[in-house]
Amino acid sequence: MMKIYEALKWASSFLREKGRDENAGEWLLMAQLGKSRAQMLASMQDELPALVLEQFQESVHKHGLEAVPIQHIIGSEEFYGRTFAVNGDCLIPRPETEELIYHTIEKQKKLFAAGTSLTLADIGTGSGIIAVTLGCELPELSVLAVDLSVKALEVAKKNAAAHGAQIRFLQGNLLDPLIEKGQKVDILLSNPPYIPESDREWMSEVVTHHEPSMALFAGEDGLDCYRELAAKMPAVLNRPALVGFEVGAGQSESVAALIKASLPDAEVDIVFDINGKDRMVFAEIKE
Repeated sequence: MMKIYEALKWASSFLREKGRDENAGEWLLMAQLGKSRAQMLASMQDELPALVLEQFQESVHKHGLEAVPIQHIIGSEEFYGRTFAVNGDCLIPRPETEELIYHTIEKQKKLFAAGTSLTLADIGTGSGIIAVTLGCELPELSVLAVDLSVKALEVAKKNAAAHGAQIRFLQGNLLDPLIEKGQKVDILLSNPPYIPESDREWMSEVVTHHEPSMALFAGEDGLDCYRELAAKMPAVLNRPALVGFEVGAGQSESVAALIKASLPDAEVDIVFDINGKDRMVFAEIKE
């Protein structure tokens, strides 16, 4: 038998030794016990039942020895105040993307007249966090979600159902499904793959071994998806329109230039995240 504090001390030491985040044990045990961090800290002297301890140790070993992400072990991740199912078929939600949601909500209020019927498309939806969150936050929107991966779309559909979001899902590459259907949109959002292929060699195996490469890497400079999105988006945008892309730090100027070349009359805005990194590029096309 082990008390909670003893189990966490063991996990911290084990994970540190394996080069992992030593705090990961807290998140794994919180999920297993169904407790908040405050609740768990208040019960540090409680003994863990043998089965719970065994399952906890197994989870810690998975993360420490096999580099399985914590979110895959738990089966979910928090995003914008909601819980989303995740697995190895889609990218794990990152907190930076919450800022893309926030700025989109603020910008659409200013660009579009109140009461306007709007269609939003989330390109490369993955687990569906952007489409589902905006479908819940702005239920008056008509929301489309596109992904090349059939398996990722299955996860996104599960998340949409769990949160009661009415989303129309399309399978295909980037904007192609919209173009094929003659579908026009008022708001176009994407957090596409943007990591240069050369970065693979130094990235953590927690990411490279367990998250889909097609959701991470985008050619030699990481800009392949932005090039295609920029080239094709005039075919799918109404006027006025709002475009928002999440980008890798240091890519914003290049992405802004791609948008400007494709939409010369667009007002392009680079937005920095809470950590001071250039993480978002927005474009507003007026009537």
